[in-house]
Amino acid sequence: MPPIVELNHATITLGHRAVLRDISFSIEAGDFVGVLGPNGAGKTTLMRSILGLLPPTAGAVRVFGEAPKFGASTIGYLPQLRTVLPDLRVRGLDYIASSLHGERWGLPSLAAADRHSIEETLHAVGASDLARRSLSDMSGGERQRLLLAQALIGNPKLLLLDEPLISLDARHQEVVIDVVRRIARERGITVLFSAHELNQLLGAIDKVLYLGNGHAALGTVDEVVTAPVLSQLYGTEIEVLRAGGHIFVMSRGRDVEREAHQHDHDHGHSHGDHGHAH
Repeated sequence: MPPIVELNHATITLGHRAVLRDISFSIEAGDFVGVLGPNGAGKTTLMRSILGLLPPTAGAVRVFGEAPKFGASTIGYLPQLRTVLPDLRVRGLDYIASSLHGERWGLPSLAAADRHSIEETLHAVGASDLARRSLSDMSGGERQRLLLAQALIGNPKLLLLDEPLISLDARHQEVVIDVVRRIARERGITVLFSAHELNQLLGAIDKVLYLGNGHAALGTVDEVVTAPVLSQLYGTEIEVLRAGGHIFVMSRGRDVEREAHQHDHDHGHSHGDHGHAH
């Protein structure tokens, strides 16, 4: 069986900047991969390439053994929340239904099988009660669960989640991670889950994919989250400290992941990588 996602000496360019340069790695079926790296490292860019929105300028990107085709039902995608805010008056059910066949908001009628698929998916993410409510009446955590349900419609085999934890409190972050992990295992879904901080995902992920300076490193946490590997990716001397079940990625005594996270919150969640990508 071919890898679910395979990059072979791929270079992916935005404008005139090669965001990812000559990178090669492969993700196997059923892997739950945390995607990490400094702002602007290419997390969103990578997902857009896997979706078929950004073909490589050199090398190859293959998904399920083929060049990616945009709109493939085998891939579920949850973009960064603030880039996809729909009309907030729409009911949860109508929002989900509209994505089922790529039609406009508020479908006139749903076939029984479609309705069953939607209800089953909403139930799986713990969002059954959201179907009748409008998006404007939901908290960030509830809206994120609804968007996750939308990404899972049609039983995709690959799930791309682009920073789904941003702007959620710690409790809601745990809920989202637990739901994704459970559904992925039950349905045999391969997951790429990008995040700001590794610690949020420890215990859930099988592998970590760190991006930085155009390069990529994929492996287990113990293989990748080391001073030599991350120093090369960040382009500065990195120290990795482990304490109390947490891992701290430090540069000159400062926690680089936490600082990036705080910085984003202070500046309305602006992202280096994301500004060019959309």
